[in-house]
Amino acid sequence: MLFRIDPASSVPLGDQIAGCVRAAIADGAIRAGERLPSARELARSLGVNMHTVLRGYQQLREEGLLELRRGRGAVVTGGASPRRARLTAQAREFVAEARALGMSDGEVLDLVRNSLAVGAS
Repeated sequence: MLFRIDPASSVPLGDQIAGCVRAAIADGAIRAGERLPSARELARSLGVNMHTVLRGYQQLREEGLLELRRGRGAVVTGGASPRRARLTAQAREFVAEARALGMSDGEVLDLVRNSLAVGAS
């Protein structure tokens, strides 16, 4: 798997790393059960701090896409499907666009709740 980051981007490096993994899952380039490079190894190859890589991996763990195990590293979970990875990326884009429009978290949540209510009818 190839990781590409842009140090000049306004997107934090940890978010870029998480985005690379999300995209690879969405494209089917990596699948459930596959191990990712260790945080130390990836940090060295990208020329970033190990904690930056760990922040990206932690995001993915919180999204249910990775398991982090001491001594075993980062492993793509069984729940990490390409569709889920794409949906997660779309949700992040939605939130970023809503924030760019100046919407508060409450307004964003109301918008999602209303969309869910319409979809349930």
